[in-house]
Amino acid sequence: METQVKPAIVLDATGLVLGRMGGIVSKRLLQGERIMIVNAEKAVISGRKVSRVSEARLFLEVGHLGHGPYHPRRPDQIIRRTIRGMLPWRKPKGKEAYKRLRVFIGVPDEIKDRAVETIPQANASKLRCPYFTVGEFAKEIGWKTGGE
Repeated sequence: METQVKPAIVLDATGLVLGRMGGIVSKRLLQGERIMIVNAEKAVISGRKVSRVSEARLFLEVGHLGHGPYHPRRPDQIIRRTIRGMLPWRKPKGKEAYKRLRVFIGVPDEIKDRAVETIPQANASKLRCPYFTVGEFAKEIGWKTGGE
């Protein structure tokens, strides 16, 4: 008897708060769903940009270049790492859930025509504090886009 693989759900991260989106996505991954997140650079982080970037720069100084720990600087990798922190990653169910996650910068050609969902509970319009995008954060901590 063959098991059918469910098609992946496509989530648009535009305007979604990173932590709230990550919590909801991690629960859905643990329930067995396959999830693709598009527009990773347009997700938002709440708080003042200056303080978040200074925290990140201090954290980037930890470790050694060739020996780790390795710190993500690309927006898609930042989101993957955030969601990984919300999964029981060292247990088999957490590893399997993490394998079902795909994150993209922009929208790839192969999923342009697919239906896209969003998460209303994680919308940044509810925030009453300053916020900035993951793409802006990534550039501040050293992400070099392809055109530079």
